[in-house]
Amino acid sequence: MLSFLFFLIFSFSWVTSAHTHESFLQCLDSQNSHSISKLIYTPINSSYSSILQFSIQNLRFNTSSTPKPLVIVTPTNISHIQAAIICSQKHGMQIRIRSGGHDYEGLSYVSTFSFVVIDLINLRTINVNAENKTAWVQSGVTIGEVYYRIAEKSRTLAFPASVCPTVGVGGHFSGGGYGMLMRKYGLAADHIIDAQLVDVKGRILDRESMGEDLFWAIRGGGGNTFGVVIAWKISLVSAPPTVTVFNVQRTLEQNASKLVHRWQFVADKLHEDLFIRIILNRVNSTEEGKSNTTIQASFNSLFLGGIDRLLPLIQDSFPELGLVKEDCIEMSWIQSVLYFDGFPSNSSLDVLLDRTPSTRRNFKAKSDYVKEPIPELGLEGIWERFFDKDINTPILIFSPYGGKMSEISESSIPFPHRAGNIYKIQHLIYWDEEGIVATKRHISWIRRLYSYLAPYVSKTPRAAYVNYRDLDIGINNHAGNTSYRQASIWGLKYFKNNFDRLVRVKTAVDPANFFRNEQSIPPLSSW
Repeated sequence: MLSFLFFLIFSFSWVTSAHTHESFLQCLDSQNSHSISKLIYTPINSSYSSILQFSIQNLRFNTSSTPKPLVIVTPTNISHIQAAIICSQKHGMQIRIRSGGHDYEGLSYVSTFSFVVIDLINLRTINVNAENKTAWVQSGVTIGEVYYRIAEKSRTLAFPASVCPTVGVGGHFSGGGYGMLMRKYGLAADHIIDAQLVDVKGRILDRESMGEDLFWAIRGGGGNTFGVVIAWKISLVSAPPTVTVFNVQRTLEQNASKLVHRWQFVADKLHEDLFIRIILNRVNSTEEGKSNTTIQASFNSLFLGGIDRLLPLIQDSFPELGLVKEDCIEMSWIQSVLYFDGFPSNSSLDVLLDRTPSTRRNFKAKSDYVKEPIPELGLEGIWERFFDKDINTPILIFSPYGGKMSEISESSIPFPHRAGNIYKIQHLIYWDEEGIVATKRHISWIRRLYSYLAPYVSKTPRAAYVNYRDLDIGINNHAGNTSYRQASIWGLKYFKNNFDRLVRVKTAVDPANFFRNEQSIPPLSSW
């Protein structure tokens, strides 16, 4: 009897969804004078799966049980986006907006409700004005494409964004966005000077017409909350003709623990032209003919200048690293982009135009901010957990703050993590084994590591970075009527005191909470 009842409910749900999505498609066609039919994919299309999967960067959300969109729209102009917004509201469909597909929890292409994906992959125009040091960048562009087009016009202009070139501009800018230039120039979002957005009413707004509150909110307040940002105007920054890179690797047997500990005392105080991050991972090493598993710390660095200027700076501030000239490589800034993404030194810049990551795996991530150095004993506890044989690939990345990041006000944009932070931690666990058992085992491991680090990281709130999306820290009600109190559980971690202003902006521009996901800003009207 129960199984029959379930069958009836499932059948009704399927018929209802099918009817909804047919009505939605008819609405799209009637709304649009431009032919949109070739830009729409439903499960009956032969290309549906390839279009959906092309920008899924986390294989954890590419399984047979992962909820799929009823429709994927790949707009080529603004009218297609306007039609999708209007018709989604009319027919009770949620929308998810995808730029590069790097949302860590898959929120740009997964929902438990009947939903439409607006995939911005065809909105890829970049116009660089080297003379004015500005560029207009559409939201479907990747960071690699931005870097490539800047380099086409000038080898002494740059932009402070992601180390990963396949990250989409739309999500990256919406959450703040940072990279190796952070200590010199701040975040990507700190350099947005205008934008084009389609709001819940289908209106096209720029900075002047949207007003300063909404313009403030879209620069770091998270994606899929205030509307669909179609394009961003960015101010470019200067890069010297020559930069220097190095990647000094040390294992536990080579004094890595003491070096990591010492790094914490200098990382945020170094000259702003010098960025040294640490990548921690588990490796197999051979010492005196014996193979063993150990922890490796990679001191991964970009310096905005030549070797002759870099070496004295390191000698004065971090001599324990033992950096020598042979560790260093001089190159142009655009070549350093390839270097930090792991491309061979003879690679063509054309690799930046490839939207496909070199590898795709299952992963789960978390983030933290560190305000006081973690003692050596605390670091050793991390190493112990990395030695767990039941997990595949654990990684921690320590990214230093200070420099420009300490000079910008916490309320300048929604991203609040500025002065007082020594560094940010990105926690990562990757695995290749398929199935729910493996997934639970690895997620359980990273949660235990996160719990272990609680005494050593920021508190009240335990801060987090919205672009390292983590649903463990709190979610909204699925029905959409999330209270301020409930949303503030995760909202204060991402945005601190800026959360209140974000809620006020949301209430003004989208009071019915049409643009929403598990961690979107709620309006006060949804209490």
